Parts: sequence; C-alpha cells; structure tokens
Amino acid sequence: MAALEPSVYEAIRWDVADRILTITLNRPDKLNAFTVRMADELVDAFERASDDAAIRAIVVTGAGKAFCAGMDLSEVNPTGNVFGLDEAMKPTLEDLEQRSDHPAILSGVRDTGGRVVLAIFNCKKPVIAAVNGVSVGVGATMQLAMDIRLASQKARFGFVFGKIGIVPDACSSWFLPKVVGIAKALEWTYTAEIFGADEALRSGLVKEVLAPEDLLARAYELAGILANERSPMSTALIRQMMYRNSGEPSPWQAHKIESLAMFYASQRDGKEGVRSFNEKRAPHFTDDTSQMPDFYPWWDEPNG
Repeated sequence: MAALEPSVYEAIRWDVADRILTITLNRPDKLNAFTVRMADELVDAFERASDDAAIRAIVVTGAGKAFCAGMDLSEVNPTGNVFGLDEAMKPTLEDLEQRSDHPAILSGVRDTGGRVVLAIFNCKKPVIAAVNGVSVGVGATMQLAMDIRLASQKARFGFVFGKIGIVPDACSSWFLPKVVGIAKALEWTYTAEIFGADEALRSGLVKEVLAPEDLLARAYELAGILANERSPMSTALIRQMMYRNSGEPSPWQAHKIESLAMFYASQRDGKEGVRSFNEKRAPHFTDDTSQMPDFYPWWDEPNG
C-alpha cells in the first residue's frame, strides 16, 4: 500500500503532543473491530512514527469503551474471505520465504495482524498499550509487541481463535510464550476463554491495572519519561537488542551487538549522560533515531 498521510486515516486517529504519538483505534461504533483498512493504516502509522524524529514514544488505545473487539467478522471483502485473503491462491512456505512482499502475497496471503505486529516490532520508538476495554482476538495479540501494557479495570482479554476454528495471529505464537510462558499461552489459546484484567496482571500480560479514569494519565506519565528523559538512540537500540538478542542461541551474539552499541552510544549522548550525572542535573540528549550507527539494523531476516 502506498504511504498515507495521517489526515486521511479512517480507522485510526493520529495525535502528537509533547513528543508522544497517540494512536487511537477509531471505530467505536464497532468496538474498534479490526479490518484490512485498519491494518494498513496501523502499518503506515508505525512505519511513519519510526522515522519521525519529532516522535519519541507511542501510546496506543481505543476510542469509546473498547480497545479492539477482534476482527470485524461482519466486514464484506471482495474475495469473500472475512480476513481479506485470496482463496484462489495456493501459497507455499517458499512463497512466504522468497516473495513475501510481492503484492499478491502481501495482500492475499499474509496475515494482516502479523503485518501490524512486524511494523511495531521494527519500530525505533517505545510503545505503550493503554487497554481501555474489551481486547480479544487480534485486539489481544497486536499488543504483545508493545513494550508496556497497562489495563483498565474494565479491560477483558481473550485469545479466542479456537472458538471459530482458526489459529492465533499477529505473530502471537512467537510473542505470547515469551510474555507469559508456554503453559499459560497454551491454556489461553486452547480454552479461548475471556478473562479479566486481574488475571492478565497475575500472568504478566499487563504491568498495571488502573481505574478507567487513571489509565491514559499513567500511560502518558510513562511515555513522558521515555520521550523526555531518555536518549532516543539509546532507547531504539535497547528495544531491538532485547527483542532480537534474547532469541539468539548464544550470548556471543548479544556481546557483539552490545559492544558496538556501547561503542557508539557512549560517544555523544553517553558523554552527556555522564556529565549530567556528575553535575547533578537533567540530561539534554541530542541523538535522535535519524542518527543510528552504521551497524543498525544488524539483523538479516525477511520482513523482520
């Protein structure tokens, strides 16, 4: 899909203030149910934000009383497939490995939630989910790639794919076991039950449960720290180092990347951080994500 301007977004809202981007899922009359259009807009928004030096942190929430009620199963698509997939195709693993960005594969085969999550995963900016209400299906899985998840007391979660005979989406078979452990991930996806914010907190899915009126204030408090008190380049490096190095089979890969990251980060913002510590003042970091060192990105994965 060609790049969009935020002014033409229909399924989401884009608002920037104090270096924080708020992305609001914006179909409140449909409980912010997910559509192909919403997926395309979210991919565009996260890719745009990643390269925008004026944005240093992202908060994602839902309009109205829901976060996202999952895929809009009432949506009519030209293909006749509610997920927007082209049933005339016979895709293979080789197609996904070698032609993943071909228009026919991109729009007719690849999971829309997965495309969103990969855009979040590749983003240079930290992402905070403010889960204000029901959050099921792709509404639950898309937030697994967000770094900090906060929940309203009214939030409800559900990995409900088994109830309608499909499978988890949005790269959740990679993320969910890492977030809550394999046993809990299997329990939630096997039973497909809806559970509340307290269970999400006990299982480590969310960091905090807050009164509805306090949810966004807490999200902006955390985002403000990341946006104004941390080096954007350091944060971008930390984000990708944690996600990618934790999946490596040996600590040697982490050592290589940490060595390069420390070498370059220590020369500009690192020096300012040391000076501010010794001078007992707030740091003034100047490196932004347009100044990433030459070794970034160091990974070599298709679409990863």
